[in-house]
Amino acid sequence: RQQVNERLNSAISDLPPGITPALGPIASGLGEIFMFTVDAEPGAVNADGTPVTPVDLRSVHDWIIRPQLLRVPGVVEINPIGGFKKEILVAPDPSLLLRYGLDSHDLFRAVEQDNQNAGAGFIENNGSQLLMRMPGQATTLEDLRNIVITQQQGTPVLVRDVATVEIGRELRSGAATFNGHEAVLGTVFMLIGENSREVAAATALMLEEVKASLPDGITVTAVYDRTNLVDKTLETVQKNLLEGALLVIAVLFLLLGNIRAAFLTAAIIPIAMLMTITGMVQTRTSANLMSLGALDFGLIVDGSVIIVENCLRSR
Repeated sequence: RQQVNERLNSAISDLPPGITPALGPIASGLGEIFMFTVDAEPGAVNADGTPVTPVDLRSVHDWIIRPQLLRVPGVVEINPIGGFKKEILVAPDPSLLLRYGLDSHDLFRAVEQDNQNAGAGFIENNGSQLLMRMPGQATTLEDLRNIVITQQQGTPVLVRDVATVEIGRELRSGAATFNGHEAVLGTVFMLIGENSREVAAATALMLEEVKASLPDGITVTAVYDRTNLVDKTLETVQKNLLEGALLVIAVLFLLLGNIRAAFLTAAIIPIAMLMTITGMVQTRTSANLMSLGALDFGLIVDGSVIIVENCLRSR
């Protein structure tokens, strides 16, 4: 990451103005531990009475759900798919710009300069300093429409005179459906080195708490939880290990013809497992299908079978 960051810094001078590259989150290809959908109930409406749209679903995800889930320890990123990201669209009319002798740069510069806060120094009062600022950010679409671009013969030219200002949406690169209609799908990524089972379980708990802060008619549904996958995997490993041990004991009893000799031989299995798990804990090696699947009970008991057979022969 350090080398990539150095290359990015050297490439900034070759990029167009206003574009700043940045490294992505510290996550691996196996970091997708949780997925959920943001959906609207049939007939759901916003507070102003308008129907809930994919733009509203994406806004709920980006501004309500995502900030709360990012507080979960071990969660590094949440990527949404589907819906439309809400934007304010300022669409200039070329013919109106020509009429007033303006171009698009004049319009954009006016919107940028007249839509920001500014500091105004401070005043002293009773030995203390009171900071002053001038809030200049637009809070409504009408504020943007009334921004002054220039003056011609004492008459101000406003943004609404040369452009239309309305709620728009960005171009998207993907879509998601849930139960046959469009929804927003959120994917939770885990930080490299974290315990996926613990992070996924904590994310599920936080998602339940998030539901209380959602607008009326908006629902959140978990569609993938790695906790279930990990639990099923552990059950499979335990089942296979138990069945393998019992099978080896049965084969040893049939071949040796002595139940005590069979149990003595099979006793090496839990002892070897205990030693293996102890070493894995000390070296912080994860217990997964690759590490546990390398255990071969047949090879483990080979040495004990030879010793027990020799003892039975010499008896």
